[in-house]
Amino acid sequence: MLDKKTIMKELEKVMDPELGVPITEMELVDKVEIKDGEVSIDFHLTAPYCPPMLALKMAYDIKGVVLQIPGVKSVKLNMSGHYISAELNREVNK
Repeated sequence: MLDKKTIMKELEKVMDPELGVPITEMELVDKVEIKDGEVSIDFHLTAPYCPPMLALKMAYDIKGVVLQIPGVKSVKLNMSGHYISAELNREVNK
């Protein structure tokens, strides 16, 4: 069954690219919503000036592990707190 607990368990596999610590352990995931197989995840980074390539890597890693979960049809990410969050969100959600 597709639920928040399942998604959070999979997100334990996503590491902060600089620190090598799971994003769940760092409490970077702010919100997970599920509706008819469509998953929306709000998250933030450890610093507002994190290099954009590292921010994108984390976002693509999140999207990749969640898309592997049976029953997930799509994943929409909302990164906040970064100086170019809007641009990064557009890139990862295309």
